[in-house]
Amino acid sequence: MSKRDYYEVLGVSKNASEAEVKKAFKRMAMKFHPDRNPDNTEAEEKFKEAKEAYDILSDGQKRAAYDQFGHAGVDPSAGGGGGANFSDIFGDVFGDIFGGGGGGGRGAGGGQRAYRGADLRYNMELSLEEAVKGTSTNIRVPTQVTCDECDGSGAKKGTSPTTCTTCGGHGQVRMQQGFFSLQQTCPRCHGNGKMIDSPCGKCHGHGRVEKQKTLAVKIPAGVNTGDRIRLSGEGEAGENAGPPGDLYVHINVKPHPIFQRDESDLYCEVPISVTTAALGGELEVPTLDGRVKLKIPAESQSGKLFRMRGKGVRSVRGGTVGDLLCRVMVETPVNLTRKQKELLKDFEASMTDDSVNHSPRASSWLDGVKKFFEDMKP
Repeated sequence: MSKRDYYEVLGVSKNASEAEVKKAFKRMAMKFHPDRNPDNTEAEEKFKEAKEAYDILSDGQKRAAYDQFGHAGVDPSAGGGGGANFSDIFGDVFGDIFGGGGGGGRGAGGGQRAYRGADLRYNMELSLEEAVKGTSTNIRVPTQVTCDECDGSGAKKGTSPTTCTTCGGHGQVRMQQGFFSLQQTCPRCHGNGKMIDSPCGKCHGHGRVEKQKTLAVKIPAGVNTGDRIRLSGEGEAGENAGPPGDLYVHINVKPHPIFQRDESDLYCEVPISVTTAALGGELEVPTLDGRVKLKIPAESQSGKLFRMRGKGVRSVRGGTVGDLLCRVMVETPVNLTRKQKELLKDFEASMTDDSVNHSPRASSWLDGVKKFFEDMKP
């Protein structure tokens, strides 16, 4: 007896997507599943036919071979034949609805499944100097480690976990809901497949205990806020002898009283006197490597930015060293004496005695204001 076309069996077109193929099989499975059609051999045969079609069309390689060569291009045994395991079929197709097939809670050998330990986070505050130059420090981290009394089994020394009598060590139990045969995590052993009759007195059956451990952390030069350092295997111990998680050290650089950092560059504000701004001069400014001389040219305006190349930071990710940018801020003198005030008044008067414009920015601004009001006139 010749087989029907697989696309015809599922009622889909030849260019149907994988999702459309799966949806079509779900529809047929709901209609012809043996649990819903007891003692109906015709429905069972249609279910097997649909399952065979789904096995081929849901596999990219098999589907390509079928499209090119028809039934001769695929292995007939791939269709599942008369020995189809209906619970496996539903585990594959309806796993997204009912939470998966029968493998949850078990390892490959049917024993307890090993779970990877949780990752941990440690927040570390550094000064700008420590972040730029790098440092080494010790940290204390509370974590879950494997119990040394029971070697992580959770059972009292000299005893061992026993097979769960509810699920027979499978970690899951089968339940009948209408015409569905479903599997869910065993409520007694919670999916472990094992029971502990005599818990370990140190870890109380958990297999892990909390412990403070001291770790040496090397902070590389150039780290910045938001960077993190991974310490592999220093997280929490895994359950059932599973691998440990990792520890992530998150860096936060504290504010600095002088410098602000922007990637590889440093910024600082340098106050200067009115006379230094007007006549020029030289002053010392700090860097992370010591003091350097900064030349202030005559007639420098407040807010002018001076760049000192190579006095910044080298990023932890490499690249060139950044710059130090010094912004000079002209400071208005305060607490003046009477004589000083008189001198300033004489100085201001002298600025208007000749024809030279000593304040071009002020003059330009005043010209702009004047034009603004003139333009407002009707």
